[in-house]
Amino acid sequence: MPAFIQISDTHIVAKGQLACGHSDTAAALANAVASINARLPALGSVDCAILTGDLTDHGTAEEYDHFLEIMSALELPWLAIPGNHDRHAEMRSAFAGTDWMPESGPIQWQRDFGPFVVIGLDTLLDGAHHGMLSDEGFAFVDRTLTALGERPVIVATHHPWMFSGISAMDADNLRNGAALMDRLQAHPGPVRMISGHVHRAMTTHIGKVICQIAPSTAHAVHRDVRPEAVNSLILEPGAMMLHTWLEGPRSGLVSDILPIGAFAGPWPF
Repeated sequence: MPAFIQISDTHIVAKGQLACGHSDTAAALANAVASINARLPALGSVDCAILTGDLTDHGTAEEYDHFLEIMSALELPWLAIPGNHDRHAEMRSAFAGTDWMPESGPIQWQRDFGPFVVIGLDTLLDGAHHGMLSDEGFAFVDRTLTALGERPVIVATHHPWMFSGISAMDADNLRNGAALMDRLQAHPGPVRMISGHVHRAMTTHIGKVICQIAPSTAHAVHRDVRPEAVNSLILEPGAMMLHTWLEGPRSGLVSDILPIGAFAGPWPF
């Protein structure tokens, strides 16, 4: 059962600081790592973790060092794509020793899980909150989808194309996502798009493409859809997503929310 854990929007800041003055993102990520490690025997064969952007809050070298220090305890390999709070040069320098970080160009990659392939895309436009896929990104998508034929594909981005209903977040989603969605709709095999950015667990479908947004490990974006609402964070419980491929007559990718923490139980019933 190939599987990966999606971790999103960790927003690590310098040691001793709180993100936005309120969220202890370092403690939240450390708790997430401990939670994963404790659950691994029960979860089955988890291949890796995939981080869907906003690893840091300001994209500084100090923050990436802090992120790496916390992640060093994770008992899984991991890959990442950038979000709008990351910065290309600093992220590339921090992760230069990994097998997935390209030496130049967009921070994009593909990983073969056997029954499916994950394509990680770079939607970061340095200095902007909204997302854009570059011409190089679109060329990478075209080449990769053509080579994969009818194989199932999971496309990972930081910025979603789906709307969340939170107007401030929807204004800063993947601005040229329609062109990406056209390509995904045309792929002859099953397609799913997994994202972050909104800090809330959400699912919809756009045509044939299942679209999912993962929650943050740390804090949520407050769901307030009133026109006068100010975009705000709220300290709702952090969580992650477990994506597992199940074989058999109903084969496919099953997604499960993993709350972060240590909980009473389990007890047989």
